[in-house]
Amino acid sequence: MIFETEKIRFRKLEKDDMELLHRWQNDTTVHTNMSTSIDLYSMEDVEKFYERMKESRSYIIIEKDGGKEVGSITLVRENNQQQNAEFLLMIGEKEYWGEGYGKEALLLFLNFVFMELNLHRISLKVFSFNEKAKSMYERMGFKVEGQLREVFFRNGEWHDIFIMGMLQDEYRTMYT
Repeated sequence: MIFETEKIRFRKLEKDDMELLHRWQNDTTVHTNMSTSIDLYSMEDVEKFYERMKESRSYIIIEKDGGKEVGSITLVRENNQQQNAEFLLMIGEKEYWGEGYGKEALLLFLNFVFMELNLHRISLKVFSFNEKAKSMYERMGFKVEGQLREVFFRNGEWHDIFIMGMLQDEYRTMYT
């Protein structure tokens, strides 16, 4: 199947996932790595997000052994004319951090966007203090394409956002 590996599988984001997303997005440790805002999300905010994302390529990441939902991955700002898009990856269950679930989900997703959707370029944004994520993306072949310097303030300091990208031919060189 196109949406599974030995360790994980994807399923389409559903309306029933709103409580799960609400919990993940309001976990301050998860939230800190995902949003420049310090405000937490109401259920209404999450439902608005769902309404925007329900027609997009948005998936829940499920750990296959126990069937637990561990995160989500979403293609946003998809531009079919220019064959590029941005994505959001979130491992919402912290006990799965550092266990390879993000990397495995991203490899599965990259195969989908480059080999099935035929996108030319995929990109993401990562906060400068999220060194583990930035390092993982670099090891997987993403390149820093830009840096938004001191773009948001948190915990008494200004922080940067890195824009990272990968081209289809870079993916093919590394993974096919």
